[in-house]
Amino acid sequence: AEEIAAVIPMRGREKMAWQEHQNHLPEKAEEYYKLQETGICFFPMTDPAYPQRLRRMYDPPAGIFVKGKLPRDDRPSAAIIGARVCSHYGKEIARSLGETLGRHNIQIISGMAMGVDGWGHRGALQAGGETYAVLGCGPDICYPRENEDIYRQIPLQGGLLSEYPPRTPPLAIYFPARNRIIAALSDCVLVVEARARSGTSITVDQALEQGKEVMAVPGRMDDPLSLGCNQLIRNGAGILTEMRDVLEFFHISCDNSMQNPKMVKKRLAKEEKIIYSCLRLQPKHLEEILQETAMPPGQVRTILLQLELKGEISQPQKNYYAVSKADR
Repeated sequence: AEEIAAVIPMRGREKMAWQEHQNHLPEKAEEYYKLQETGICFFPMTDPAYPQRLRRMYDPPAGIFVKGKLPRDDRPSAAIIGARVCSHYGKEIARSLGETLGRHNIQIISGMAMGVDGWGHRGALQAGGETYAVLGCGPDICYPRENEDIYRQIPLQGGLLSEYPPRTPPLAIYFPARNRIIAALSDCVLVVEARARSGTSITVDQALEQGKEVMAVPGRMDDPLSLGCNQLIRNGAGILTEMRDVLEFFHISCDNSMQNPKMVKKRLAKEEKIIYSCLRLQPKHLEEILQETAMPPGQVRTILLQLELKGEISQPQKNYYAVSKADR
């Protein structure tokens, strides 16, 4: 402290603060090395690796803790966000968006929350793409616990990011602030199912303030999970009705990489095609399927089981069936 004071004049209070900092240097150094042992790195804003997208923010974080790696500045990125309690339809749309974009080397950004966020991450992981979760707690904490599978996988194909240091608990006050980072790291924000008032609207507001493109998946007028999306579209957001909409935003030509329902039907037997053709992403009750197909109940149940075992359909809840691909 005396050597520095000889070069830079310090007042009494400044000198005491500097001395206090010096006294804690061994402790801070030990913390830093322990941090590295856990696989977590810290990138202050002064670090050249600090994301350029964050530098352009009005209020960028002073630094970012990362488990895994940082998003690349030279690669396009999209946020997939929406309701925590989503429908089967919302789940499949989010998963399919993450898978399709991940397959086209677009980085997927989200918040690893339950529902849409988690399924967007899962889709990207399934496609072997890169995905990044911005957390509202320390990077060493998995929240929510239900997403532990992707919490472990994301650092292998992307990164867990947080402006909060390790051991920071997931308090509600931290999540609105993390949403601005999700928006900043994305070139466009894709909203899949959102209530009229939700945390999703915070991310959307941040994205609009930062001049980012926002696209929403429309829904039924009487569905509470679609009110937020429909309102966004009414207010001028882009409408997302097929994968082509978002691929064209990234100047990617639409090819046949997305599953075609006709290709699915070619793999199925005649009776399976009849059942498969009457199903959609919105789950349909067994009684409705029986009425539409006019086939014997026992045969319908057998075929539904066969389609489920093949992975072509799923049963979100007892006696309700839906196709397993959002591009159906």
